[in-house]
Amino acid sequence: MVYTPRSARRGALFAGSVAVLGLLTACGTGQTVHSSSPMTSSGTAAPATGDSSAPAPSDTATTSSPVSSAPTGAPSTAPTRATATSGGGTTAAASTRCHTSELRASVGRNDPGAGQENFPVVLTNTSGRTCTVRGFPGAAFVNASGGQLGPNPGRESGSSTTVTLKPGQSAWAGLTFSNPGVSGAKTARPAALLITPPDERDHLKVTWTGGEVPVSGNSSAVFLTVFSPGTAP
Repeated sequence: MVYTPRSARRGALFAGSVAVLGLLTACGTGQTVHSSSPMTSSGTAAPATGDSSAPAPSDTATTSSPVSSAPTGAPSTAPTRATATSGGGTTAAASTRCHTSELRASVGRNDPGAGQENFPVVLTNTSGRTCTVRGFPGAAFVNASGGQLGPNPGRESGSSTTVTLKPGQSAWAGLTFSNPGVSGAKTARPAALLITPPDERDHLKVTWTGGEVPVSGNSSAVFLTVFSPGTAP
């Protein structure tokens, strides 16, 4: 039997304990790294466009990182104005434009001058809200049967401005043509003038009391100006 000094046995026992402790520590470290390793970013967010045809997130991402109900890139705060949309993507936020149903049309007194006849075409806001008009009206002379007399009026050059109409307020656009007695144009006596507000499809009908208007021949053109505030020049 070989005698081993006590100090040597203590050294061997200490070395063995260190080795065993090191092995246990390494195993524990490996488990910790595995359980806390970060998820990869692939497949962890909902599609930015909300397209239902996009691939679904992975099982790991679904259980470990819940997907937000808001799509990626959505604003962090709600918009200050309504942004609801209807069919075709048209914005459904309230419009400030005056609609035909909110207006009353009239034709003011003729203000002739230099061989020209000049009538103000007036739109008055009859609604309970403030709305706007901008640009040119549409217009057409018609006979008693509703048939149009002459071509559509032309448009005189001019810069459009937005006219804000509170309830009861009016805007006017000029309707002008050469005096038929001077121009020699062929004339007709309309029964009514149809007036269409800017950007609208429905028209308003006003009885025409302004006499003969040119419908063909030389200098038969009728012109319109843009809307301005008020009821007359």
